[in-house]
Amino acid sequence: MIDRYTLSKMGNIWSENHKLEIMLKIEVLACEAYTKLGDIPKKAMEKIKKNAKFDIDEVKRLEEKTKHDIVAFINNVGQNLGPEARYLHVGLTSSDLLDTALSVQLVEASDLILADIKKMMAVLKQKAKKYKDTSCIARTHGVHAEPMTFGLKVANWYDEMKRNQTRMEEAREMVRVGKISGSVGTYANIDPFVEEYICEKLQLKPANIATQIISRDIHCQWVATLGMIGATLNKISTEIRLLQKTEVLEVEEPFFKGQIGSSAMPHKRNPVACERISGLSRLLRSNVQAAYENTALWHERDISHSSVERIILPDSAIALDYMFGKITPILDGLLIYPKNMISNLAKTKGLIYSQRVLLELMKKGLTREAAYDIIQKCAMQVWQETSDFKDILNRDRKVRKYLKPSQIDACFDIKYYTRQTDKIFKKVGLK
Repeated sequence: MIDRYTLSKMGNIWSENHKLEIMLKIEVLACEAYTKLGDIPKKAMEKIKKNAKFDIDEVKRLEEKTKHDIVAFINNVGQNLGPEARYLHVGLTSSDLLDTALSVQLVEASDLILADIKKMMAVLKQKAKKYKDTSCIARTHGVHAEPMTFGLKVANWYDEMKRNQTRMEEAREMVRVGKISGSVGTYANIDPFVEEYICEKLQLKPANIATQIISRDIHCQWVATLGMIGATLNKISTEIRLLQKTEVLEVEEPFFKGQIGSSAMPHKRNPVACERISGLSRLLRSNVQAAYENTALWHERDISHSSVERIILPDSAIALDYMFGKITPILDGLLIYPKNMISNLAKTKGLIYSQRVLLELMKKGLTREAAYDIIQKCAMQVWQETSDFKDILNRDRKVRKYLKPSQIDACFDIKYYTRQTDKIFKKVGLK
């Protein structure tokens, strides 16, 4: 069976081999720091640098005996060091290795996610500009509301992804912290210089304070950020799915030659990739709950969080990276049908312009309540009859008392509703 953690760049970050590579680097850096403090002879340090290595299969074999992954790792490295093994892991506790290595992995994963975000935003920017003036209907509660443009819809996604970029940058900075402070974080058996030295080399910040571990609120924020980003991808995917419904068909997920929509119905073109993204977003949100539960541990530490993190951290990162790998090509190749958008604008026979007529009556001196009552009665006739809203308005005695036919016609100008699009785009940063 292929290990799912070796199938992508993101997967490789979470591979056992990569984790052990980081841990080995930490151990060697600790020895370097002790050498600078005068606790390890320079010649011994040279031998440590030359011979420090591990064999992952041997580590696993030793773990079967020790029932302790870090002891197995240290013993295996020590086998390769000979007499210099006595300098290994001095003053450190297992979590010094595990948590600091984990922080490196989280930073690396964050960098890939940030690259995913930027790639997606570039596609959204291009699409928003291209369809900036493509009129379509906006819907509230699933019901036709007023005209907008498809570019504004995409600009909304772009703006949300900008916020997600900020969230991810903040989460990256939050987890960029190392801990080399010993068994309960008191530096009782290790000089704080060792931590400072290692963290500087790994481009981490020393934790302000720690117990045996780094506080798990830090990791919780990171997982919650991935859950929030996943929620945005779900929002976009859900919108595409809704717009692809047969009765709407304003956009469509790319469908490739040879692709099969249904084993039974040859005509089917289903938004399966968007559905997959929506499904995986649920997984991300459920992992956030587990991350919250991990923040409360017994006293200075228990290991109830450890087994959870071995699942939720790599799985969340890999899932989100996979989701980006699906949604960005979907957005880039999205099939967009402006003619259907125009057709759908006319489906309610002009009812979408009701607020404009309401406001014009109010300008003539009517109270909101009085104007609303007149327009709502006219609108209900459209729902019950086959007549256009404009025709009913022109026939209505109360409306005609205040508005001329030319003034009624002016209320049905779609450009009125989209005239602020350029200003909105400027606010979003889409000039």
